[in-house]
Amino acid sequence: MKSFVVSKLLQYVFVLFCTSIIIFFLVRLGPTDPVSVILGGKQSTPATVANIRSQFGLDKPLATQYVDWIGGMLHGDFGMSYEYRQPVSVLLAQRLPTTIGIVFMATLIAIVVAIPAGVFTAARQHNVAATIISIFELVLVACPPFLTGILMIWFISTQMPGVSFTGSYNGWGEYFQRISLPALAMSFSMIALIARMMERGMVEQLHSDYSTVIRAKGAGESRLIWVHCFKNAIIPVVTVLGLQIGILLVGSALVETVFSLPGVGTLLIDGVKAGDYGVVQAVTLLLVFIFMTISTVLDLVYGYIDPRIREGKGLS
Repeated sequence: MKSFVVSKLLQYVFVLFCTSIIIFFLVRLGPTDPVSVILGGKQSTPATVANIRSQFGLDKPLATQYVDWIGGMLHGDFGMSYEYRQPVSVLLAQRLPTTIGIVFMATLIAIVVAIPAGVFTAARQHNVAATIISIFELVLVACPPFLTGILMIWFISTQMPGVSFTGSYNGWGEYFQRISLPALAMSFSMIALIARMMERGMVEQLHSDYSTVIRAKGAGESRLIWVHCFKNAIIPVVTVLGLQIGILLVGSALVETVFSLPGVGTLLIDGVKAGDYGVVQAVTLLLVFIFMTISTVLDLVYGYIDPRIREGKGLS
């Protein structure tokens, strides 16, 4: 187990290191000069331009800029935003609650809806209600969150014109009002995936040999499902659920843009448009860090649960 953990952690560090290099140099391939962003498009003298480059470290070799950036990140310094003239850490502190709230609520909706739906369709196969649920799941798979969000905005704006559900917010009441629809839009595809995975896992467990033995001993169907089969079927679902949370974090940008919400995703998009190196670098690496951390933790937990994983034998 120790060698498995060390191997996963080394992979984790290596991937983050390589990703940071790629992000740093890709950002600088853009046509926008950060000095023009800092100046806001105003005309200036060569001396002013040189002073700005020196102030922000843009006159240093790229390798030195990279080392300075990574060194700052390791000490909690995410750099400065050229456009907002603020530390990126301050901008993230302002925007993260929106993104985290949307992802958390979307995940909660998916868990509450998908897991019972998957168990029900597995236990009631060929039932009319189970068939309807399965068809509904297929519809949800074909619903991109940004398109679903646009349709939601259209419906609510026409049917309930007095309800405010986009833009910035003040207070907890408006906060939950703003994030509820984006969270619902993002949960649809997650519901479909988790429900179908839960259904397949439960079907496999319900038709296994040990389920036949438990039935022969006189156990009721409810006890068989929730006490014996559920805990085995839920393990791969938890793994996929964790990865989906990372995917939702990365994919929140489009939904936040559709609903005009001040989240990390919209901050990233605005940074790309403006050529704001500090914002783009910090936000992108932060999202990669979160996704990689979730993935690595799940790998370690799954390897602890199933010895075949850490021994490199897979699940076959």
